[in-house]
Amino acid sequence: MDKFTTLESTCIPLPLQDVDTDQIIPARFLKATTRDGFGDNLFRDWRYSQNGQANPEFILNKGLSGEILVAGRNFGCGSSREHAAWAIYDYGIKVVISSFFADIFKNNALNNGLLPVQVSDEFLEILFKEIEKDPDTKVIVSLENEIIKIKDSDYQEEFEINEYKKYCLTNGYDDIDFLISKKKAIGEFETSR
Repeated sequence: MDKFTTLESTCIPLPLQDVDTDQIIPARFLKATTRDGFGDNLFRDWRYSQNGQANPEFILNKGLSGEILVAGRNFGCGSSREHAAWAIYDYGIKVVISSFFADIFKNNALNNGLLPVQVSDEFLEILFKEIEKDPDTKVIVSLENEIIKIKDSDYQEEFEINEYKKYCLTNGYDDIDFLISKKKAIGEFETSR
């Protein structure tokens, strides 16, 4: 996983509530056992018609780019598929902002280098309005300070993250990497017993 400290990026707005994991990555694409290539099918049924034609009305087909996805309330609900976090991360998105995340999605995201930033409903609404006014609006996410800010504005808000997951993201660790980083201390403990 990449190390995460601070990100400044434009945003991809998805002002839809209750986006479930089957909408993020449809079940028919879950046959692979590696994380590669899932981004190609991110929001597949919204991005493309049944005959494979790109839907020009869907946000990912409108030429917007950014490493931040701004989503409506209750993002990542539904079944507990880790592939949803894989697909978002593989697409190039490093942060998802919402006013509420399903717990399992949130944990899957954190375990796979994707930072879920939970903000208030009010801040989320302001963010959507700012992006609508100017699609080049940039957002700064500081993991170290646990602050999200709309650049060149007074709008900012604190967010909370589990200290262990913060440590892992800052160092680019998944749970296995974390244990490996403690190998010497574990060995010393075992030797002393």
